[in-house]
Amino acid sequence: MIRKESSHGIGYSVVELHNVRHIFAAAVPRTGMTLREQTQDALGTIRRVIDEQQGARGSIVHQAVFIRDYSLKEECRRLIKDFYGSELPATTYIAQPPCQGKLISIEALGVGSRENEVEIERRSEDLVITRHSGVSWIHCAQVVPEMTGGGVYDRSVNAFVAMRRRLDSAGVPFDNVIRTWLYLGDIVGPEGETQRYKELNRARTDYYEDIPFCQDKLPGCIKGPVFPASTGIGTNNGDVVMSCIAISTDRKDLKLIPLENPFQTSACDYAAEYSPKSPKFARAMALSCGECATIFVSGTASITDSESRHLDDAAAQTHQTLDNIEALISERNFEGHGTPGLGATLDDLALVRVYIKRQEDYAQTRAACEARFGEVPTIYAIADVCRPELLVEIEAVAFSGHCCPR
Repeated sequence: MIRKESSHGIGYSVVELHNVRHIFAAAVPRTGMTLREQTQDALGTIRRVIDEQQGARGSIVHQAVFIRDYSLKEECRRLIKDFYGSELPATTYIAQPPCQGKLISIEALGVGSRENEVEIERRSEDLVITRHSGVSWIHCAQVVPEMTGGGVYDRSVNAFVAMRRRLDSAGVPFDNVIRTWLYLGDIVGPEGETQRYKELNRARTDYYEDIPFCQDKLPGCIKGPVFPASTGIGTNNGDVVMSCIAISTDRKDLKLIPLENPFQTSACDYAAEYSPKSPKFARAMALSCGECATIFVSGTASITDSESRHLDDAAAQTHQTLDNIEALISERNFEGHGTPGLGATLDDLALVRVYIKRQEDYAQTRAACEARFGEVPTIYAIADVCRPELLVEIEAVAFSGHCCPR
């Protein structure tokens, strides 16, 4: 089941699946002026939430830390390492200012069990592996290029190589990746005679060539190339930063379902005017087991077919984006992908990130979101979206309503 609760001023979701408790929290500091004060306040709030959940103590395994400026990263990193000690989660630092005007906000994922059925292996601050229910989840964070110099294309390819090396160290092949985040500074800015985002797409397409993502876990009705769910989003740091989630399992009843949106052209089929080598990602990736499904929703914007809609209207773009997500995760869309009996609504969202291009659009964007999906733990951050005219992008984690009765 899924519960959405509030404690100490923070909203959080709790999802119970097969005796394993998944916790999703989004923390914005309530007090403090300095980075130290705000970081400690946000982390302390998350810790109190986790402590309230029986069997979830020490369970945070993955964090995304949103900071006003990348120059704050090292101080923030020291504070987080001091706080967690030996229980450090895989953590990515993202130079996207929190919309609420704070220096930091934190999105945290935890996993635990009353019966101690969850094993957590913390290899480093960049790699954490959890094992439960016959599945290993590999959380790979803060992947950066290991080369000096180079443009977006070369640095992106190099970062993918570093990601593969990190996964290899965990004994997991790259084709087991199900979700990626690709952060790029000045994402819509120029790169030679083209655009930085287009160069990122070219690097991803070239690196993904001939990688058979998820092939042994696809339903028989899904054919052709498959790609992970993904978000490609801007930051105010000029470089490339990546993170990902991969899985490993011998379970035969677990299936991976790449979802496309009935309202949208597949990103893989975008015309050359959007990117000479089209973005290679699924609109969502669902992991199903029986009547349950965990759905990773890719970064989604106000696009139908392949065209941007509602130009210069942040509220209308937000509603169109949520319409797209609603259609994407619906029972009807799962049925259209050959997997009837699954599906979710906006009420089944457990965690949301909202990227907003302009600070002045924050209030109306947040109001539109809360009107549509209510009190879901949500991060609101300032970030450039991959097209100059797009003002809002939203990603989420949802759970099939059939395993999340309300």
